[in-house]
Amino acid sequence: MQETDVLVVGGGSVGVSSAYYLHKAGLGVTLVEQGEICAGSSHGNAGLIVPSHSIPLATPGAVKNGLKWMFDPESPFYIKPQLDWTFIKWLWQFRAASKAHKMHRAIPLIRDLSLQSLSLFEEINQMGRLDFDYQQKGLLLLYHDQHGLEEGCEEAQLLNKYGLETAIYTPDEVADLLPGITFSVVGGIHFIQDAHISPGKYVRNLSDYIAHEGVDVRPHTEVLGFDRSNGRINVVHTTRGPFKAKEIVLAAGSWSPVLSRMLDVTLPIQPGKGYSITVNRPSDWPEIPMVLSEAKVGVTPMGDTLRFAGTLELAGFDLSVNMRRVDAIMKAIPRYLPDIQINDQDILEIWRGLRPCSPDGLPFLGRSSGYQNLVVAAGHAMIGVSLGPVTGKIVADLITGQSLDIDISALAVGRFGS
Repeated sequence: MQETDVLVVGGGSVGVSSAYYLHKAGLGVTLVEQGEICAGSSHGNAGLIVPSHSIPLATPGAVKNGLKWMFDPESPFYIKPQLDWTFIKWLWQFRAASKAHKMHRAIPLIRDLSLQSLSLFEEINQMGRLDFDYQQKGLLLLYHDQHGLEEGCEEAQLLNKYGLETAIYTPDEVADLLPGITFSVVGGIHFIQDAHISPGKYVRNLSDYIAHEGVDVRPHTEVLGFDRSNGRINVVHTTRGPFKAKEIVLAAGSWSPVLSRMLDVTLPIQPGKGYSITVNRPSDWPEIPMVLSEAKVGVTPMGDTLRFAGTLELAGFDLSVNMRRVDAIMKAIPRYLPDIQINDQDILEIWRGLRPCSPDGLPFLGRSSGYQNLVVAAGHAMIGVSLGPVTGKIVADLITGQSLDIDISALAVGRFGS
């Protein structure tokens, strides 16, 4: 029997960040991951650290757009029709969460989490021990048509009320900000506080760092089941043998509900498939990341590469590559950046991954009411990398009994029922 103070299940941004802060708090930590470290959605995402994304996925317009795009496999948000009761229930919960008053309650919480996570990224970067291409240059949202820009300005004004800084640019000002690039846009909105990283470098390098410092990192170690009694998880069975831990952290992304069902804990998380295309970075490409707003495509410089990432496809645990989704990203690029043409030989990687989406757009973060020694940290949707450090610190504070800087009661694990 292998024993440890804390067993972290999941080797993505949230799991590795949790292991880092737990070890920093002086605890013995073992991290298990069913595949390679950073093999899931932490690898191929847009790498954006985004206080600008403080509006949750569930908004008053989300249901309308979802219905509009439902049967268009090239749309930014595609729902594959499926006769699955769990999925239908999730959609109903999503609809119930898509109310204006719930959105306004969620914004300051996501903002606070995002800003604290940004500060923690800066601290980790300033250690000088890890290279993950951290840059704080803001995020530039580009708009191809006037209606899109008007909607973007309304969203920016809303976020301004919650203290987030923006600047609105004319096409000429966009060109001045990013010389050397030809744009076909009607304007842009610059979120000043945002930052970006190479997410794969962050997770893998942090994992290597904590392993060197004494954390027992176990890739290719799949959880098979649990022994439990008297409100505690006693043993975690894996493909590399059993583990006994005083505390368990469930941070397995889209696979978290699969594991939680073994514990009779309900986590209404649906896997949302995202795609990215990574190419060699053109010479003199600027450091400011962009979003091609109407198309919902992020463009992020990452060291010597450039990544185009986008789409959200609710299609269950389907990891196949839908080339129509890839083509939709490719088609969007020249509409905004007419000089950018991606040829097959330019592509370094076409990636897809499953992002864990909760019905209300908020993660599940906290102790499970059913177990004295289970902390859940899952359901971060498209901002798992962005919220990785703050989630990890909160996990460590919960386990060590420290007071929290942020009220996370709205993130309760059982808020949709047990």
